[in-house]
Order: sequence, then structure tokens, then C-alpha cells
Amino acid sequence: MKKHLAKIGGDIKKCSKVPYDVEKQMEGLLKEIQKSKTSKRKVSFNEEGTDECEDAIDEAIAQEEQQTPSQLPTKEVVGGDPKKKAKTIILPMFALRTTPGSQRSLKSMFHNKEALHEVDKRVARWLLDCRIPFNAVMSPFFQDMLDGVAGYGPGYIGPSYDSLRVNLLADLKRECQMVVDSYRSAWKETGCTLMADGWTDQRQRTLINFLVYCSKGLCFVKSVDASSIVKNASSLCDLFSEVIEWIGPDNVVHVVTDNAANYVAAGRLISKKFENIHWSPCAAHCLNLILKDISSMPHISSLATRASKITVFVYNHTVFLSWLRQKDNWKEVVRLGPTRFATVFLRLMSIFERKSELQQLVVDTHFTGHKLGRSANGRAVSAIILDNKFWDDCFAVCQIVSPLIKLLRFVDADDKPSLGIVYEGMLRSENGIKEMFKHRKSAYQPYTEIINSRWDKHLKKNLHTAAYFLNPDCFFSENYRESPDVMRALLDLVTLHCKVNNLDSVEAMKEIHLYRDRKESFDRPEAVPAAKKLQPDEIDADLDQGGGGGSTSIFYAAPLAFSGPSSGNEGDEINELDSMDIGFEDVPDVPTVGCVNKEHPASGTPDSSESIEHL
Repeated sequence: MKKHLAKIGGDIKKCSKVPYDVEKQMEGLLKEIQKSKTSKRKVSFNEEGTDECEDAIDEAIAQEEQQTPSQLPTKEVVGGDPKKKAKTIILPMFALRTTPGSQRSLKSMFHNKEALHEVDKRVARWLLDCRIPFNAVMSPFFQDMLDGVAGYGPGYIGPSYDSLRVNLLADLKRECQMVVDSYRSAWKETGCTLMADGWTDQRQRTLINFLVYCSKGLCFVKSVDASSIVKNASSLCDLFSEVIEWIGPDNVVHVVTDNAANYVAAGRLISKKFENIHWSPCAAHCLNLILKDISSMPHISSLATRASKITVFVYNHTVFLSWLRQKDNWKEVVRLGPTRFATVFLRLMSIFERKSELQQLVVDTHFTGHKLGRSANGRAVSAIILDNKFWDDCFAVCQIVSPLIKLLRFVDADDKPSLGIVYEGMLRSENGIKEMFKHRKSAYQPYTEIINSRWDKHLKKNLHTAAYFLNPDCFFSENYRESPDVMRALLDLVTLHCKVNNLDSVEAMKEIHLYRDRKESFDRPEAVPAAKKLQPDEIDADLDQGGGGGSTSIFYAAPLAFSGPSSGNEGDEINELDSMDIGFEDVPDVPTVGCVNKEHPASGTPDSSESIEHL
């Protein structure tokens, strides 16, 4: 029994459920028994003899090193005709040894910390020698690679340069193609969104990457050199049509491009050619253009210029920058990158958050006693930093654009579909500006006109409006706003959907009533909490299977689509926020209207109404 619990084979089967501490305790008892036997016989231990337990342990280690997944034990099928009994492989039921909390291998139990540290150093040395970023170890394939090497055992020789670039690359390409092919079932079931990402390389070639988004995820389809046809809308339409035919015209719900004139014309041609396909420009691109128009307003442009003087002066003189960096709460100021659409406001937000440290700098003797602080530029920067009106204006502008920045952050991300939130985000932005100006039309109209001109002329489509209705998180919210435009867009979408797919529009209207009135599966208490955590297509699919929907699958179409990102390549229409060495997560959230006094009760932050008067 002790050998059974100590997992020492030979005389008895090894125990597979014994805890680790019991196993080691039994090994110790066996060793003590063996020692007592040898002492009675007055036989001393020497180099030629080892106890039975150690031999058994070494044998177990050797067996473990030789074991492979294909050598797993088998058992006969229980029940049925004895003549039909067959051998079946028992599938692995336990987690890998590298997962947290999993049982370690017997051999690894005898490795000391020095050996483990030496292996880690070899991995680190290779990463540093090849200049591989440290975040590469966060890849899910990193540990999988190490498991494969460890499973092969000593003597493994890595693939050669030629093998990597030829054979292995081709094998992995085939695997990727198999993944893409597996997405086709989702394309047919719930539809998909085709996105065109246009960019210009160092050789000034205009390249278009085609990507497809569906409920299973985002996948790359192909890349095309469109340098000779990018100016021709008809040729662009033919190029898009070729990709659509490969995906399946009945599977494509939505096509997203940037809003350059040639892409807009091509999108309209696509909508005419394929009646069931909706086209819209990239939401992130349109939001960037809205921010560009707002930043061009004279008073905001002047404010951005004054903020730029602070940034340039501080970062051009390390004697002051090093003083600021010694502060505990100091964070780097966001500076302008290659694109200026959103970074103007990101910098204003960033500077506003550093107000206290900057004011401490200009009143400190380190600044006032330095010759640079007494220079003309130093005095000008000091005057700006000590000007309360400057900080009031910064706060007011941040309040105005904060909803747009948050919406841009959401639609510019790649992790979840954003079509169902665009309409609500634009409503919140416009209503927030009106509330901030206390609904004085003369004050808020310049900003709302900019938003509406881009929204109505470019971005607003029936698909966005219908997605607002079909997004349960928005529709079941107390802030949902009933509007004739929403129902009109939804009915147009349903009518077109039923016409193209030969479905009964009456049944579709019944489904809409079930959803709107929260009947059948939609009245379950878990429906509303699920709407805040799950994706719209996941919620609608689950409720539809539970009896809340019917045969038209109208609930899948709109919320599933992906609004961005898609970037252009024409002058100021390039949208590549990630080309800067900053991210939205590095920028602090500025409090929105309605929580100003709560968030900044004692920081000297002005009231929003006072800030507007300054503007």
C-alpha cells in the first residue's frame, strides 16, 4: 500500500489521486524501512548499491520522459455486445502542467531554483540579442512553443532559416486559411462586414487591405495594389465586387471605407449593384474630421497654440523637465503626432491634468532664478500657466469634446463591434454640449452644426439608426430616446431585408413587437443584465433560440456589423492614431457634464457655466 501511494510501480498499480504531500511521506517511510532492514543485516551502503525506492523513482522518471500523448493508456468500451468491444483512447482530462495550479512533473520536482534561473536567462538572452519586445512573451503561442520543446526532450534542434521561410511558412499559411474557411459558416449564418483599409507605403504605392468581421472575429482576406485604380470610382467598385463575390453577396451586410470622394462614389455604386449591402464611411474617420473642424475654430486654435508654447518650452529645456519628472504624480504631457485631429484635445486634457505641477514649477526659485525662466519665452510661458482664464478655457473645451473622444476611443478599438453604439454616442455628444451651454442656441449652435454637418452628410445611415434600436443595451436603457427617424430607418431596413431574402414582412414586424414590448424570452429578468455584458448579436441569438425571435433573423443583422477602423490615404484624411507613441489609455478621463463639482470639489476647477462665459 505504501508503494501504491508513493507511485512506485512493479508490485502494485500507481495511485493517480494521491496528494503530493502524502506521496512524499510514503516515499520517506519506504526509505526508512529499507534503512532499518539493511542495518539489521549489518550491510553498509556503498556506491555500488542504492535502495529500491530510488531505483523505482529513477525508473519512473525515465518512463515519464519517454511517454508521449500517443502512448496514453487504453480501456475497453463498457456495455454492449462483447464481440463489438473496441479499444478507445482515453482523452487527456487534466490541464497542462504549465497552467497555474496544475500538478508538476516528477522530474521537475528535483530541479532547483538555480537551474530554473539559468533557463530563464537563456530565454532572456535570446530575446535581447534579437531585439524582440518583451511583450512578445504575452503571446499565447510563447508557452505553447516552450511546451513543445520540453515535450520533445534533450537534443531538439530548432528549425533552420530556410525551413522557416519556406516550408514552415507555407504550413502556417495553410493553417490560417483553414481558420478563415471555418469562418465561412458564420458569414452565412449571421452575415459579415467587409472593411477596406487604404494606406500608402514608403514607395508611394496605394495599397488596400480587405478585412472581414463576423461574430467569430476579424480576419484578413487579401491586399491589393490599387495605385492605378484608386482615383477611379468604377474601378474601385469592380475591385470591391470581386471580393464580395468571393465572400458571397448574400453573406455581406455592410461595407466600410473611409469617406474620401472616390470611396464614397464607389460605395454608392456597390449599394446599387448589391441591393442587400449597406455602405457607410468609417466612424472613427468621421469623428476625427469632426474634431479637426472643432479644432479649427479661432478661439480653440488660439488656445491650442498657447498650450503648445508650454509643451515646447518645457520639453526643450531638460533643466525644467527633470524638475517636473521628480514629482510623484507627474506624467508625460501628450504631444502632437503625425496626425493632428484628436491629439489637439488630448494635449489640452493632458496639460489640464498637470496644472498643479506646472504652476508649482513657474513659482519655484528653480524657475524664477534661472536665466531661461527670466527670458522672454520663459516669462510668456509663466504668464500662460498663471492665467486662470487659460485653465478655465482648457477645462471647458475638454468638457465639450470629452464625449466625442470617448466615442472615438470605442469605435477605434478592434475588440468589439461598435455599430450599435455610434448613434447613441452622437446623441450623447450633442446633448452634452447643449446642456453645458444651458441650451442657449447662440452658444452651442457653432459646435452642433459641425457635428450635424459631418453626421448627416457622411456618417448617418439607416444601419446606424436601426442598430441603435436593436442594441438591447441602448433600447432597454432608461435613456433611450424614441424618435420617428429610428422607427423609419428600422422599417426601411426590415422591408429591404425581407424583400431581398424572400421573407414575410408581417412576421418580421411581429418579431419587432416582441422585442419592443419585451415579451416571451425578452421579458426574462436576466435579459437586461446580459445586455450590459454581452455583445448584441450574442444576446439576440440567445433570446431568439429561447423563443424571442422567429425566422427572419433580423435581430442578427445590424448590431453585428463593425464600424471601424478603416483609414484613408488622401491628404488630411489619413487616420492612424496608433502611429503616435501614445494611446488613449494614457490620457485621463475628463469629467463630463453633470459630474463636474463631484469630481473636482476642491481642486480649483471652475464651474462649467463660468468656463463657457470665458470662451
